[in-house]
Amino acid sequence: MAIGSTKPLYTLICTYTLLLISALADARILGLNSTSESDESQVFLWPLPSNFTFGNGTISIDPDLSLAFYFNGDNSTVSTIVEEAFRRYKAIIFKHSSSFSKLRLTRDLPYDISELSIIVRSDKEELKLGTDESYSLTVAKGDDHSIVGGAKIEANSVFGALRGLETFSQLCAYDYVTKTVQVYKAPWYIHDTPRFAYRGLLLDTSRHYLPVNIIKQIIESMSYAKLNVLHWHIIDEESFPLEVTTYPNLWKGAYTKWERYTIEDAYEIVNFAKMRGINVMPEVDVPGHAESWGAGYPDLWPSPSCREPLDVAKNFTFDVISGILTDMRKIFPFELFHLGGDEVHTDCWTSTPHVKQWLQDHNMTANEAYQYFVLKAQEIAVSKNWTPVNWEETFNTFASKLNPKTVVHNWLGGGVCPKAVAKGFRCIFSNQGIWYLDHLDVPWDEVYNAEPLEGINDASEQQLVLGGEVCMWGETADASNVQQTIWPRAAAAAERLWSKRESISAGNITASVLPRLQYFRCLLTRRGVQAAPVTNFYARNPPSGPGSCYEQ
Repeated sequence: MAIGSTKPLYTLICTYTLLLISALADARILGLNSTSESDESQVFLWPLPSNFTFGNGTISIDPDLSLAFYFNGDNSTVSTIVEEAFRRYKAIIFKHSSSFSKLRLTRDLPYDISELSIIVRSDKEELKLGTDESYSLTVAKGDDHSIVGGAKIEANSVFGALRGLETFSQLCAYDYVTKTVQVYKAPWYIHDTPRFAYRGLLLDTSRHYLPVNIIKQIIESMSYAKLNVLHWHIIDEESFPLEVTTYPNLWKGAYTKWERYTIEDAYEIVNFAKMRGINVMPEVDVPGHAESWGAGYPDLWPSPSCREPLDVAKNFTFDVISGILTDMRKIFPFELFHLGGDEVHTDCWTSTPHVKQWLQDHNMTANEAYQYFVLKAQEIAVSKNWTPVNWEETFNTFASKLNPKTVVHNWLGGGVCPKAVAKGFRCIFSNQGIWYLDHLDVPWDEVYNAEPLEGINDASEQQLVLGGEVCMWGETADASNVQQTIWPRAAAAAERLWSKRESISAGNITASVLPRLQYFRCLLTRRGVQAAPVTNFYARNPPSGPGSCYEQ
């Protein structure tokens, strides 16, 4: 009788001991045993939230965590976007779920968090530039019953709720001793909003074809870093892989008949991205970088031996551009459309007899014809309710002629965004010296320290900088290595674009930021993302020897 009565007590003591040992061990590993609660370097969240406080408690999460969803207090309406996101994140958080069925039979302690409440104030699910992505996240201590279920996300839009779910998932850590999911440093109170509306990644599928599933994996990984625009550079001089119904021979410019994107593929990518709060901005680069168009329609070439820029002298050229944009408008709802306009070499125009004659007839130089082409393409895009984005050469060459809605995309170097916003244009920052991911010798800290607002001090002009994007050009990247080329350096830019400037620019970033970035890189690998070590001299190189994921 005495032995029987002490057995539950013995089990309880053992359970508490295991919890304590495990918590101390994990705290030591993750650097969470600091006595300074204001030391942000000990907070392993990426990107760093705008405002947050935390405590020193450890709480457990029920593997049967349920979702309570409310639109303005009404729980009768369901958001498919939030429901599907909750299922995705639950699978990530509880990836060791096969262990839980047995564990629950012997576990005597109740879980601290059994329900996640998500409150969204608007039932609109339109995703566009400037959509409100702010959120608040509260994770209460186990003895705090003011939050029903123990955790709550509040947001103005479903897309803010998605960002809150990502942060919640990063707070959750699996304990291998107790075999439970825990949140350290509870309670957490987080109020978060992005610094920039546009936080992008360019993906080039022309230089090397990327299968749809690879593109979707990259989109998924973007959501982990809270990036929100996929700039899909679909077409270039090397290949034209996209189906265009109006001009069906265009995708004869694909490398092979197996390396193509159907209309259905494009729809699938756009919808997949929206479910993760990510817009897709397509790019059709004109008039240069378009040799592949002539594989299906040779009349688009100035001549068979001189194949780009596109023939400015023929109305057919602009009919094809209009047809492409008409078809693409049905697929891509995002208001920005990238028209390229970079690296236009006009030798073909001046050396091809019929184009040369056209220039003379219209009293144009080749440079003036370049301006004419870009402005005509802009006019077509605007007529289809798109806002044109152009690479900076168009601004550098004829800024005063550009459509005033134009978004100038910086890439050649610094100093362009200050000039563009001073003239009233909006700007996207992508300085190639630091944010081109195919430049493999650019280290993570240079990516991190790049500042989109550098040289812009006027508050009204700062508002014209939409944000920035890192660019994954595909000359030396395909499905075999694209993800380890993107990550983790893209995450460094992602935090620059999300977090408050004053929070991430102070102090020694090697001491305060590097441990968090290494932790995030390991989080990516645990989630199946092929992220390379952080501190390699060359990006995407494998480790140089044995060691912990957290110190590579």
